[in-house]
Amino acid sequence: MAGKKLTPERLKHYESVIMAELKESVAYIENINKDQSIGARESSGDLSSYAFHQADQGSDTNLMEQNVMLMEQEREKIRQLNDALHRIYDGVFGICEMCGENIQETRLDVIPYARNCFDCTEKMEDKKRKQRR
Repeated sequence: MAGKKLTPERLKHYESVIMAELKESVAYIENINKDQSIGARESSGDLSSYAFHQADQGSDTNLMEQNVMLMEQEREKIRQLNDALHRIYDGVFGICEMCGENIQETRLDVIPYARNCFDCTEKMEDKKRKQRR
């Protein structure tokens, strides 16, 4: 049985939630880019003329690598949020891509870019767990 589409009011609600998350994610990436452009020396607060200690350089490099990883995760989230907006505009938002049933609104409230209902997501995760064994 195919899922029932969300009301126009609910779609507007989720559109505004998604837009707010998009704005937040873009600002987050811009802040990371800004921090990384400052450079390791200035961002560490060490403005003296002395060379860094190797441990300080290692810590700064590690921090920059973590920031790159976080930035990539945030970019993926932006892609998913944009996909969710397209599903709203296409009239298929809130319908599970696997079974065609409605995605629970409690799930959409937490993950507004969710593509699948809770049951189908659990089935996919179970399958992945079994494949890793």
